[in-house]
Amino acid sequence: MDVSGRHEEAGEYLMVAAAVHATVRTTYLQRVEGMGFATSRGQPTFENVAEVVADAVDDLPLPPEGPVVAERGEFYEEPEWEVAQFFDTEFKYVESIAQRETVEAAHHAAYAARKLLL
Repeated sequence: MDVSGRHEEAGEYLMVAAAVHATVRTTYLQRVEGMGFATSRGQPTFENVAEVVADAVDDLPLPPEGPVVAERGEFYEEPEWEVAQFFDTEFKYVESIAQRETVEAAHHAAYAARKLLL
């Protein structure tokens, strides 16, 4: 998952979270199974970011079979256990090349969706 737009523009915020449900192998993303999106105009606090991400995960066509994965900076480097409470599935920070590629796909999706909404 990834969030785009955590910065203020013209006195407002527009965060767009994208969750990518993917089948991965150790070193590559094999197939995208679906995407979920959510938006928020709230300030990008830890709680608001976590909630918009949870909404994007809930928007996936199918529930994730594995963990929700993100870069550490996405949640202000809070510990995994602190972030995990917002999800119905396991949460962890990126550990493999395939996970990093999946987060990169989510980044492109969130950025593109945000540009469409502006």
